[in-house]
Amino acid sequence: MTASPRNSRSRKPVEAMMRSHGVEDFTWIDPRRIVTAQWVRMKCMFGCGSYGRRACCPPNTPTVAECERFLREYREAVLFRLVTRFETPKDRVRWNNQVNRRLSALERELFVAGHERVFLLAPATCCLCATCTGERSQCAQPLAARPSPEAMAVDVYSTARRFGYPIAVRRAPTDEQNRYGILLIR
Repeated sequence: MTASPRNSRSRKPVEAMMRSHGVEDFTWIDPRRIVTAQWVRMKCMFGCGSYGRRACCPPNTPTVAECERFLREYREAVLFRLVTRFETPKDRVRWNNQVNRRLSALERELFVAGHERVFLLAPATCCLCATCTGERSQCAQPLAARPSPEAMAVDVYSTARRFGYPIAVRRAPTDEQNRYGILLIR
């Protein structure tokens, strides 16, 4: 997908930086149209092995209401898709680590370029460290660690569909995956 004509001149440098960090499939969105839901938090609590074990996962993230309020402070964002497939669980961890490092560098580059409000919702659970403290206050990499959209109560399924992207529940661990991240800009 490509950018809409609105603000296309000011978006071009952002898009160039994104492409230089491997983000090719993206669309500009109004963050106020991102779907948040309590069910997402419940799935984190009752269905995710990272709950309470990762510094960037609930309960170390804001409440659903705080997440909604945070997203409403922005007027422009980029929804992006990364397509991947994993043969083993170790492949997933390795991929998550590489993607989070690369996108953290992108966020930093955008910040230095003058986008002081830029904030990344990473398309992968943070696994920058071999062992996570499980406490945000004790995070070993606080400058790079970022929450996923789900950790911020984003209903990724409804949001991706709202903006015309494909998404489906994987039936097998080795199925192709559409992974989504959000870069909040201004």
